[in-house]
Amino acid sequence: MPPDPIPLLTAPVVPVLTIARVADAVPLARALVAGGLPVIEVTLRTAAALDAARAVAAEVPEAVLGIGTVTEVPHIRLAVAAGAKFLVSPGTPHDLAAALAKAPVPALPGCATVSEAMALATHGFRVVKFFPAEAAGGVAFLKSIGEPLADLKFCPTGGIRMTNAADYLALPNVVAVGGSWVVPPEAIAASDFARITSLAREAAALER
Repeated sequence: MPPDPIPLLTAPVVPVLTIARVADAVPLARALVAGGLPVIEVTLRTAAALDAARAVAAEVPEAVLGIGTVTEVPHIRLAVAAGAKFLVSPGTPHDLAAALAKAPVPALPGCATVSEAMALATHGFRVVKFFPAEAAGGVAFLKSIGEPLADLKFCPTGGIRMTNAADYLALPNVVAVGGSWVVPPEAIAASDFARITSLAREAAALER
């Protein structure tokens, strides 16, 4: 059975970070922690991602560091070595699912359909990422599969904002949501970390 990610998901929102400059990583993580969102996902979408993750792991121990956009099996080793406490994938082909199930840290493997969710359950996963949430059916989809897939919980990501996050969090099969609205690119570019803390505080107050 893969490690359970639920104990790590202590906040209702997991900020999804695409970090272009390593220098932004530590103040960004500190701003999110200060706002009540300690669980963060650094995506492997930039050349700076792994160095940024290492910086957060070393300098912001109160952050629960996840590494996302894990799309290949070798990414698992790199992410764990960088300090990841959990892993996230956008989608999960069979070989990646098998490797994530054996990883030394919990994973949120991605799915977009009922069949994909059921396939992940056969690997022992009980909590999965639903992506891209809004494009793949959103709240209505998750409501409709709640009874047929009663043993599965979801962390929806993709198209989620402050305006619709509460609708997802109200669902009994949702444990948290992922989103980038709390880390606007223009705020990061301007080093406006006070704004990010304010947005994080607002998101952290969401009920689930």
